[in-house]
Amino acid sequence: MKDVSILQTLRQDYQPKLPAVYSRGASVAFSEADVALPAVSEDVRYFLPNSADLKLLEARTGSLAGAKALRVAVILSGGQAPGGHNVIAGLFDALKSLHPDSVLIGFLGGPSGLLDKKYVEIDAPLIDAYRNTGGFDIIGSGRTKLETAEQFARSLEVMHSLSLDGLVIIGGDDSNTNAAMLAEYLMEQGSDIRVVGAPKTIDGDLKNDLIETSFGFDTATKVYSELIGNIARDANSARKYWHFIKLMGRSASHIALECALSTQANITLISEEVAEKKMTLRQIISHVGDRIISRSQKEQNFGLLLIPEGLIEFIPEMKALISELNDVLAAESGSWESLVSSEDKRQFLKKHLSDESSDVYFSLPQHIAEQLVLDRDPHGNVQVSRIDTEKLLIEMTAAYIKTECPKCKFSALNHFFGYEGRCAAPSNFDADYGYGLGYTAAVLLGNGLSGYMACLKDLEKPASEWKALGVPIVSMMNLEKRHGELKPVIRKALVELDGAPMRAFMAQRDVWERETRYIYPGPIQYFGPEKLCDSKTKTLILEKEGK
Repeated sequence: MKDVSILQTLRQDYQPKLPAVYSRGASVAFSEADVALPAVSEDVRYFLPNSADLKLLEARTGSLAGAKALRVAVILSGGQAPGGHNVIAGLFDALKSLHPDSVLIGFLGGPSGLLDKKYVEIDAPLIDAYRNTGGFDIIGSGRTKLETAEQFARSLEVMHSLSLDGLVIIGGDDSNTNAAMLAEYLMEQGSDIRVVGAPKTIDGDLKNDLIETSFGFDTATKVYSELIGNIARDANSARKYWHFIKLMGRSASHIALECALSTQANITLISEEVAEKKMTLRQIISHVGDRIISRSQKEQNFGLLLIPEGLIEFIPEMKALISELNDVLAAESGSWESLVSSEDKRQFLKKHLSDESSDVYFSLPQHIAEQLVLDRDPHGNVQVSRIDTEKLLIEMTAAYIKTECPKCKFSALNHFFGYEGRCAAPSNFDADYGYGLGYTAAVLLGNGLSGYMACLKDLEKPASEWKALGVPIVSMMNLEKRHGELKPVIRKALVELDGAPMRAFMAQRDVWERETRYIYPGPIQYFGPEKLCDSKTKTLILEKEGK
């Protein structure tokens, strides 16, 4: 047996809490919920006609008629998130509760494991070693996107060869889009294999009226908040550095907002607000610089600035530039990849970019400009985590302060908190939430359902009071441009500027900018008073109170 820490040894004994409807058994039936979903748009229906009329379902007490042993596979897709192992544990336990001869296999390395038929059977000793642990290392993850006819045909071939009854895809918006499209394909082919998704992303942008949060967000933001609190304590002790801290969150600022509420950092940039106000890069710099100058004039030559990872894509002129770069590099990929020298690439971009975007691109520091044209992610987008936005802001802020207040002191350090939070041991909330999602996914499959995402609702309440739902994935989808083409994808949830968390932040941020009001959250607690160990994110509580 591999060596484990004392914490891991103790956490293996933790029994995640389940909604009362399950009562430690999987004999639960799903029936149509009291709430009706909005009609699916005709544009989305064109791509998913067989899924478009699925209804919202709620788990009710009851028995599955003629429950039989199921052969189910699971895929971990996309970036890691705390709680993923517990989703698999919940899935395993529910399948065994449904029928002791049920079998769970895990495709290795994400969706590519399905295409390559690389898998492992997940038995009791294997799953027991990973209960309540962070990471995705039980079977690994990957970012292969299922979208071509050949991939779908191969997926069906592999699943048939393994005599599968169902597949669970654990992932974010793109991964659950994969699940919806695969479920649709299987329906078209007349296959009885069902596909169910589970909502995963630390970024917090996979949510809506029914998906209240994705698993991993709670743990990751608590890890980041602990680190930010540690830095805040150091800054308040040394009193000589400004810390520019970039946080994960490419498409939305949920992580930055949650960490701001949890630590009361001096300045937090919210990408959605930048976009709403159409703030230019120079306006952002003057906003930050003026507040640093104001603190310096009070001999407060220190502070914390929180920066969402995707900020650069929300600045109007940068957003337009990145959109053009994505389109150009997708349409001219062959020509672009043949270029070797930096000068050839510069001339290529001058020729293909609009005058406005060309001016912006060539005004940027060379290292930032080069980062904007690095290899795209599997979905054709710039990889913003590779862009040193925090260094760009430090460089430009220093120049601004030197001009506006030469006597002001400004020394800055940069940080990027990303991978530090993705594989942490899950909080009690994420351990319970992930386990319940896996349980729900198994029960959905046991009810013969496909094209659904497992969901737990009323998360602000104790776990026993959570409701288990099956949400049609198609109900969350719209059309977006990917690789230059319109495709159905799940809508990302941005920070709502009039939402309760943002209102709470705006009510206090002027004070936090002027004064030093840091909160030091400390590390995640797994043992002790329920109020401490089972605490929810401030975002979740505020959102529920605001409804």
